[in-house]
Amino acid sequence: MRNSDPGEKFGESPGENPGADATAARDRSAAGGTYTLLVDVPTPIAIEVGALGERRMPAGAYAYTGSALGTGGFSRVDRHRRVARGDHDVRHWHIDYLLGHPETDLVRVVRSVGVDVECAVADRLPPGPIDGFGASDCDCRSHLAAGDSRDAFAARVREAHEAAADADDGADWGLADGDVDGGPVVDTVAGTKSERGDR
Repeated sequence: MRNSDPGEKFGESPGENPGADATAARDRSAAGGTYTLLVDVPTPIAIEVGALGERRMPAGAYAYTGSALGTGGFSRVDRHRRVARGDHDVRHWHIDYLLGHPETDLVRVVRSVGVDVECAVADRLPPGPIDGFGASDCDCRSHLAAGDSRDAFAARVREAHEAAADADDGADWGLADGDVDGGPVVDTVAGTKSERGDR
């Protein structure tokens, strides 16, 4: 498994050959994999979460783990960013209800590129306040985790991705020895800054 610079954005990669590195980064993004959205909830909130109903969430740091394995790859994360900015009002997944709340902020995204380790990452994180959140298609308790300190929790999320990617090495996604441009990559990229007019 390779690690990339925590400051890089989707489609960008540091290195000695910027053109080739940028192309490789776009290829990894298109390949998809597993992602975790780190969401800051600065004050207690109540949200309506589709069939799960109204739920209360204490202030704190939250992490939602999902997968982006279809043809669009990590473009799903860009959709989550649009919901978090208030640019997209459609609520399809449980996470849309949290991201669409005006008191939340998507602060960071951790990705495991080229591997399907969604449940393995979720299982390595402390459970959040809503059972069944994001886990309607698996046996996990929840894909929403909760933590106290945002920075410490972000480090724990990254460690969960690294451990899950190392353990999987592409086996569950039909990849030959995890070979997506040199093996699974765990990277951390920016979320979205608050651009809503109501803040």
